[in-house]
Amino acid sequence: MNNLSIKRLFVFFLIFSFVCSVGEAQDFKKSFRNPEREVFGKSLNNKKEVKIREPRSVTKAKRKQEANDKKLKKEYAAFVRKSRKHNIEIQTPEVQARMKENRKDADSRYKAKKKKTSESTKKAGIKYRK
Repeated sequence: MNNLSIKRLFVFFLIFSFVCSVGEAQDFKKSFRNPEREVFGKSLNNKKEVKIREPRSVTKAKRKQEANDKKLKKEYAAFVRKSRKHNIEIQTPEVQARMKENRKDADSRYKAKKKKTSESTKKAGIKYRK
C-alpha cells in the first residue's frame, strides 16, 4: 500500500513537472516591441520619411523671389492708393462730395449685406448643428 502511494506521488510529480516545463516554454523572456521584427527581421510599418533637401542656391532663390513678390504687392497697393487719391483730387468739389457720399453708401450697403449673411449662416448653423 505504501509502495502504491509512492508510485502515485511520483506520477503526480512527473506530470506536474511536465506541465510546469510546458508553461515555462510559453513564457517570453524577451519583450518584443514589434512582433513583425521577430518574424521578418525588420519592422514593416516603420517607414521613415526621407527629407529631400534642396540645394542652398535653390532655397536662396525662392526666398529672394518671395521677397520680390512681397515688395511688388506693397508697391502695387501704394500705387492704387495714390491713383485713387489723385482721381478724387482732380475732380471738382461738387463731384468730390458726391464721390464721398457714394462711397459711404456703398460701404453701408456692404456692411448690411455682410451682417445679413453672417446672421443667416448662424441660424443655419444652429438649425443643422443638432
